[in-house]
Amino acid sequence: MDRFYEKTLNSEIVYEGKIFDIKHDEVELSNGAKSFRDIILHPGGVVIVAQKEEKILLVKQYRYAISEAIFELPAGKLEVGEDPFEAAKRELKEETGYEASNWQNLGFIYTTAGICNERLYLFKADISNFVGQQPDENEIIDFWEFDKNDVFDMIKNGKINDAKTICALMRAFKL
Repeated sequence: MDRFYEKTLNSEIVYEGKIFDIKHDEVELSNGAKSFRDIILHPGGVVIVAQKEEKILLVKQYRYAISEAIFELPAGKLEVGEDPFEAAKRELKEETGYEASNWQNLGFIYTTAGICNERLYLFKADISNFVGQQPDENEIIDFWEFDKNDVFDMIKNGKINDAKTICALMRAFKL
């Protein structure tokens, strides 16, 4: 038997929210012991490294969970059943007003695999034309263009601490 396996014995949705649900599972470990797992069920999302020559688009918005406005790459939640590539195009346009070409799929990352099944799909694209920002209702967001080297300096200096942004940039520029 594989020692890196857990068998679900019982599973119950204990919270249903607008963005995610939470389930409480009883599991049997590979050594026969029983334990519990509380898991956040999330539909996933997309992250876009949008660039124009040596410039990278970042957005700035207030993140309530950390009580801070932060710089991050354009990103957003998948709608149920939505194709990640279509979601990436939608989110880029909503958050920055830009459309893009030369899209590249950079794979995906798990955000917090210990407690959540969220999968973020990463993309890289070249900014093409500006069609106007179209943020979601009650989304207060600005976008900025930064020189690529300045973005990496912001990461080194602790001005960008958003994990999805750092991961996507690492994949996009093979660092």
